[in-house]
Parts: sequence; structure tokens; C-alpha cells
Amino acid sequence: MVPSLRRAFNATWTPARHEAFLEDLGARVCAPIEFPVSETPCFFPRTLIDALSDAGEELTRQALSGEAATAGARVVPDRFRGPGQGEVPPFVQVDFGLVRNQAGAIEPRLVELQAFPSLYGFQVALADAYANVFGMPKTLERHARGLTRADYLSLVRTAIVGDHNPAEVVLMEIDPQRQKTRPDFQATEHLWGVRAIDTSAVVREGRQLLYRRDGRLTPIRRVYNRVIPDELERKQVSLPFDYRDDYDVEWAGHPAWYFRISKFSIPWLKHPSVPRTWFLDRVETLPIDRERLVLKPLFSFAGGGIVFSPSDDELRAIPESQRGQYILQERIAFEPVIDTPQGATQAEIRMMYVWTDRLRAVMPLVRMGRGKMMGVDHNKGLQWVGASAAFIESTDKRG
Repeated sequence: MVPSLRRAFNATWTPARHEAFLEDLGARVCAPIEFPVSETPCFFPRTLIDALSDAGEELTRQALSGEAATAGARVVPDRFRGPGQGEVPPFVQVDFGLVRNQAGAIEPRLVELQAFPSLYGFQVALADAYANVFGMPKTLERHARGLTRADYLSLVRTAIVGDHNPAEVVLMEIDPQRQKTRPDFQATEHLWGVRAIDTSAVVREGRQLLYRRDGRLTPIRRVYNRVIPDELERKQVSLPFDYRDDYDVEWAGHPAWYFRISKFSIPWLKHPSVPRTWFLDRVETLPIDRERLVLKPLFSFAGGGIVFSPSDDELRAIPESQRGQYILQERIAFEPVIDTPQGATQAEIRMMYVWTDRLRAVMPLVRMGRGKMMGVDHNKGLQWVGASAAFIESTDKRG
């Protein structure tokens, strides 16, 4: 996207430097990285990141207003309702693909949005490792809206920790030591002092939740919630507490927000970046050529259950009672925009937001791929794909 920077990086890349980069990254997160990490960062003009930041903010506000908000509140399963949701979500992720329009210009298309945390810690370590090993120009920015590193760390700390002692804040997850996101958990503890604990480690005493920290039973004042409801349901995990009960605990991301702002919101959104989208139970005849359609379950995570060009048999296989849990969406034709030694590669850009005093875009996260889907699980065995970091040219000079 910034040709001069791309050419310079490609010309100096070597396998040895890539190995050094992976070693540097591993040392920073102190955990095995069990997903592909791209051989390259991505270079973007500030104008693009600003445009994505604006679009994500507008889409989030639409999802929080009118019929979208009303319907979103109704769709939350009873098990995940409860006090402490707050008026706004503390974390929002908005994923965009880059496409080429009829005029030949690159523009964004919404892939999905979710009011759930992302890799706020790991992305810092990833960008640091790229910068350290490959000598990124110090003029390049890493955060949205011109935020400095100190700004970013402070805003995310407020969103995760609030006003509490980090020792009394926990990152709650299902079996965190076995999650692929463990490197982010390690980075979170390093940056903000918040430890990851398993859901089973929570102790309930009346209206209090506690956990053992360094052998001592410690009160939990705030939960940085990383429990994915979809996984909780699939694995039939039994919790030692009930989300519907009232505790002396703050939720940094109540599980209800996972449903309230999600793929479920997309049919109500109106923005040039939003592809045409329909609830499956409201479709009598396919709205466009099925080759241009993708079927998505509303509340699966990491691309689970997505069907491209769904056949009649695949659509008929969904019971009438469950058709409202799916959307049909116009398929996005990603444009390969990242020039690599193995050919042009597609990039999906996630704008990560926190909502403290107001909604703010804080950092881009990039996933590179060449297949139908951009998630790291769908590009195994390929090179110059996987998780990546964005470096932002602060001026509009292209080279």
C-alpha cells in the first residue's frame, strides 16, 4: 500500500531475519505461538486507517441505536443476561476487507463486527518485534488517530483495569493455558498486570467472586472477560457462578455484548462499506446469484460454520426454527494489495476500539491470506500469510 516501504522491506528480507523475528517475538510473549505469523508487517497510508477508524465508529453507533439496538438486546440468550452490562461495550472490533471498486480505487468492505476483546497485548509485542528485527523507520506510527504508545497503553489499561488494583482484576477464559490466544494473555499480564485464570478457578462467596493469587484468596473486583459464549456452549462448561446473578464485580466486557453487537447487527447497518446482508429466515428467494453469496451463522467465532456459495441442500438442511440464526451476505472480493516475494496477498484489517470516556479506535490488527477466508486457521502451510501488524505512514507521501 506504500510502495517505497514495501520495496525496501522485500529487498532486505531474508529467512535468517525472519527466524530472528520469530525468536524475538517468542521471547516477548513467553508462550508458544500456535498460529501463523506473517513474514512481513503491512504498510498503510494514514488516510486509509483514518477512513477505517471513521467507518468503524459510525457502524458501532448505528448498532447501538434504533431497531438494531432493540433487536440486539432481545437476541441475548437468557443464560448470558444479567446486571453489569453497562450502557456501552468497553471493547469493539470491526473487520474490513479491501476491495477494488469500478473506478479502480481501493475501498473497505465490512466483514463483521463484534463487541468482544481482541489481541490488545499481543499486537504490541508483534509490532515491537517487527520494528526491532527489521529496523522499521521511527517515523511510522503503530496506533490509530495518531495515538502514542503511552496513550495506547493508558487507554487500554483503563478499559481493562478501570480504577482497580490489577491484582484484583482477572482475565477470565476457559482453560487459558491451552488457548491459541495464550500469547496475548501473557502480554496482557506483562503490560497491565492482569493475570489469566480459568473459569473453574473462580470461588463464589455470597455476592463476592474470588481467586487464588500467589496462594492467597483474593477478591475479584473486575473481570476482563475473554470467555467466548459459543465455546462455553459447545464444550458445555459448568461455571461456579451465574451471569444472571448480581455480584460485587465489574465486567470489562459483559458476555451479553458478544450478541448485542455482532453479525446480527449487520442487516440493519447502512453505510457504503456494508455488503448487502439478509437474515436467512426472511429470504424467500435468493436475492443474488448464489456464487456471490456466503452463509454465516450469527454467533460462531473465528469463521466457524461459514459456507461459500451455499447449495439448496445446505440451505434446506437448516431447520426452520434455526434459520433466524443465520445471515446470507454478499461475498466480498478481497483485492490482493500486499506485494510479497510469493505474489500479492490479501489483507483484512481489524480496527480495535476501546470505549472509556468515548469510543476510540486505538490500533489496527492485520490478517494476511490467499484463500477464501482470512483467519489464520484457513491459511495453513502457506508463507507470507497470517497474523501481521500495521505500520502507518504519517504523511500522505506514497513513493
